[in-house]
Amino acid sequence: MDLREILYQLKNGKIDVEEATRKIRLLALKEMEGACIDISRNIRKGVPEVIFGEGKSDDTLIGAADALLQDNSVVIATRVTPAQAELLIKTFSGKAKTTYYERGRVVSIRRGEAPPLKDPPVAIITAGSCDIPVAEEALAIINEMGFKTLTFYDVGIAGLHRIFPVAKRCIEEGVKVAIVVAGMEGALPSVFTSLFPGIVIGLPSSIGYGHGGRGEGALTTMLQSCSPGLVVVNIDNGVGAGIAAAIISRIASKSD
Repeated sequence: MDLREILYQLKNGKIDVEEATRKIRLLALKEMEGACIDISRNIRKGVPEVIFGEGKSDDTLIGAADALLQDNSVVIATRVTPAQAELLIKTFSGKAKTTYYERGRVVSIRRGEAPPLKDPPVAIITAGSCDIPVAEEALAIINEMGFKTLTFYDVGIAGLHRIFPVAKRCIEEGVKVAIVVAGMEGALPSVFTSLFPGIVIGLPSSIGYGHGGRGEGALTTMLQSCSPGLVVVNIDNGVGAGIAAAIISRIASKSD
């Protein structure tokens, strides 16, 4: 039972205010062994609950996905291994539609068909090809939240001329927000922000080695940027970047 059904029951006199209040409170959480499931996030924020697959047992992963799918139209599992992805697809085959974003290590499980993807598209840009997995994690989240994406991979500042046509295309396509992924020194988000009139989400990747490696140098560079319009998420946080970008696009689509 979802919130809309509870409100219809209250309106039609099938339940009283006290019973409606009790049922609404029960919507918030569902407890299972090893997890306390937030089943009402989509109602509160328009953001699906995301299951972090890394380190979870098969039973916990399947149990959480099944519990969430009972009350939500879509469930997303991130950082899944190939074996976990295969398990999810096999378990929910015939019950729901599953989509495996292999490079991003994301599986979505959806009741019914997904609605057509909407504009404005979100641009996803990487400095190098090694940054693509974290970019694809963000892409999966954005698509599952209902928005189109434009991808531009391997356009880092070692060949600075490559970024100019990307900025032009983003402006032509009406992009309002772009995610720019970079490891190493992490300079690309600052450069792109100076060319693009929308919001840029800097996503540092853990590509890099030695002093300032594992994304630390990239994160520091992005946080210290003087290029206006750049905001930053944590290292390898494709989920956070994707959710933020989709919310921004949703607000932009309503204001146009």
